[in-house]
This record gives sequence, structure tokens and C-alpha cells, in this order.
Amino acid sequence: MNKNNNAVTASNVRIGINPLTWTNDDLPSLGADTPLEVCLSEARQAGYSGIELGNKFPRDPAVLGPILQAHDLSLVSGWYSARLMERSAEEEIAAMQDHLNLLKALGSDVMVFAEVTNCIHGDQSAPLSQRPGMTEEQWLEYAKRITQVADYMAEQGVKLAYHHHMGTVIETAEEVDKLMAMTGNNVGLLLDTGHITFAGGDPLEMAKKHAQRIVHVHCKDIRPSILKDNLNRDSPFLNAVLDGVYTVPGDGSIDYAPIFDVLKSVDYQGWIVVEAEQDPAIAHPLTYATMGYKYLSSNLQQAGFAI
Repeated sequence: MNKNNNAVTASNVRIGINPLTWTNDDLPSLGADTPLEVCLSEARQAGYSGIELGNKFPRDPAVLGPILQAHDLSLVSGWYSARLMERSAEEEIAAMQDHLNLLKALGSDVMVFAEVTNCIHGDQSAPLSQRPGMTEEQWLEYAKRITQVADYMAEQGVKLAYHHHMGTVIETAEEVDKLMAMTGNNVGLLLDTGHITFAGGDPLEMAKKHAQRIVHVHCKDIRPSILKDNLNRDSPFLNAVLDGVYTVPGDGSIDYAPIFDVLKSVDYQGWIVVEAEQDPAIAHPLTYATMGYKYLSSNLQQAGFAI
């Protein structure tokens, strides 16, 4: 839907959104009363051509497919909670089958893949300094396992998009660099501008360094004063979210124009997704969704992308 019909030499990107704008998976009380119908209709009204999965989405493709089609929305992708630190590659592949099959059935070719073993991003009592880590031996085994999983997924026609995330074992730019260096090329990278900025990194530098491995992009912006305050207090991740650390692209401190120039230079083909979790009672979802779409569409077109 809404696919680019220009010459094959033109880059084809589509702009999607994550339902976190309306209802939050990590903190279900946010947007708890918002029906899925409102989320989908407002996402389309704001201009988006696709949406990622959320906790209110039915997971039967025979049910979800017609719902998305009725709203003229494609399924972009969906978060998968991996536990490869404690599972073998074979066990992880078995565990992901329902999720993988849902994505495949509805035409999504990328899976948002995040390691959640011992993660703390959903725990409002755990400061971010308490996040998990890996020994060198664990890194070696993890790289081997995730490469095996990614190779399997590639055979299934779905790209693994590794999501570095606050409060998890792979959070910083250095850890992303290490993951990319130690794994095979089928381990793709999800560039999340907001998470890497929160973790003290630079999204532009990450885009430059790993441009060829980026298979998915999450766009959220940062409110610097709120970030600084939460870092100073070593706040739990969700408390920073509730304080408003994140917002939609164009409403914070991140300059997206040079990032999109880097993506254009490697002919990035895929989704650009607004994933900016805020309290919907404070940040009116349709208003912010529309703001994010207008900013992204303008800047992507200026970078030379065909939308």
C-alpha cells in the first residue's frame, strides 16, 4: 500500500508509526482505555502507511489482516523479546515461530529483535545503572547464536533488526559496535535515534558507521533538559518516559537531516518509523503523530527519498 511507483532507481521508503503514541506496552496504564480502532484510524489520518504491532493487536493473521486492510495500513513489523543469553539458537528459533509467521503472513519483511534477558526497562523500581551486562565469553556465545538465528530468518525472507534499547544488555554505541563487529551480515541493525542519544551516543555517527547494516529505523526525539535531569538522578527508564524525555521527530534536539542524507547515500530501502512513547493524556496522540509525520516526510523528501 502506498508503495513508490517511480523508477526502480528511486529509493523507496515508507513512513510508519508505532502504537506507543496511543497505548504503551511497557506501561499498559498509559492509553489503557484507547481502543485499537482509534489508534489505527488516527495513524492513517495523520498520514502513515503502516503501523507496528502493539499489545492490543490480535495475533491471528486471519483476524488482523482484514482490520489493517480496512484502515489502509500495512504491518510494518513487531517487537520480539529474545532470550538468547539463556536459550540456544534452536530454542529461540522455535520460540519465535508464531511471531515470525504472523509477520510473514501479513507481508512484513523485518522483525524488531531485542534481547530482554535480565532487562530492567519495564521496571519502575530499577535505576538504569542496574541494567545487565555480558562477559567476553558470553559475548562470543551470543554473537554466534544471534548470527545463527539471523541466518535462519534470512532464509525465511525476514530481516533481523537488532534493537539497542535502554535498560537492556546492548544499550550503548560501543555495545552496538561490538555486536556488529562480532556477527554476520544477516544481523541487521535497527537505528533508534532516541535510545542511542539517551545512552550517550550520536545517532548520526551510528548511521555513518553502520549504514550498510541498518535495516529498520525508529525515530524519536529527545528533550535534553529532561534527559539530563533523569540521568543525574539515575532514574528508571519508564520514569524518564513519564517525565517526557521522548517526543516525536522535530520536537526535540536531534537533527535528522544529516542522518537521512547518510541513509540516502547507501540507498536505504525500508521503513522509517515514529516510535515516541509519551503519556497520551499529556501529549495528544493525533497531534503528535501528525507533527512527526509532517517533519519526517519533509526531511526525507529533502534528502532525496521518494515517499
